[in-house]
Amino acid sequence: MPNPKLSPTAQCTICNKTKPVKQMMPGEFVRNGMAESIRKDYPDWTTEGYICLDDLNYYRGKHIEDVLETEKGEMSKLEKQVIRSLKKQELISENINTQFDRQLTIGERVADRVAGFGGSWKFIIMFGSVLLFWILLNSFILIKKPFDPFPFILLNLVLSSLAAIQAPIIMMSQNRQEDRDRMRSEQDYRVNLKAELEIRHLNEKMDTFCKNNGTVCLKYSKSKWI
Repeated sequence: MPNPKLSPTAQCTICNKTKPVKQMMPGEFVRNGMAESIRKDYPDWTTEGYICLDDLNYYRGKHIEDVLETEKGEMSKLEKQVIRSLKKQELISENINTQFDRQLTIGERVADRVAGFGGSWKFIIMFGSVLLFWILLNSFILIKKPFDPFPFILLNLVLSSLAAIQAPIIMMSQNRQEDRDRMRSEQDYRVNLKAELEIRHLNEKMDTFCKNNGTVCLKYSKSKWI
């Protein structure tokens, strides 16, 4: 087994590539669960020698995938994305608002603006003023020849047409908001799941460390560090 003090490189026992020792991990430090995942592909693999971090991360993700399949059965698309990010050591968090806004069409942007204006006090005040002016104009100002006498049939027609047009536009905006909330909840689930798996991984590493370093763990326990 190459000595990192004598040689800056070592050969990975999985991919057989020579890499710097700082990108390697001794096989004896690989946890039992991950070692079992490695032996499924490499039955003759032993803990002697080194394993590169790329292969280690890959089998780490594969081990977590096996654990999830055992606990939950068939994995969903979101869970597979989390496993893929663990294998490749990629960030999974992203700005949902930026991603969602890039997908907007012109009609969806118009629907958002109409819904935003229709649900504001500005619209209520303006529309109420128009209604009041309409009623006063046909009831008092043009009392002899009103263009829309009581019971204001033309006004009812205008209101019905406005409601018929405005309602679907507002529903379009609400549907988009539901899609945004769904994407946000899926993102939260992926981030939470990855955080939970990372915490479990750290706990397993601490367990392995404690088994191999009983004296140090005893010292930590007396100091109430764990």
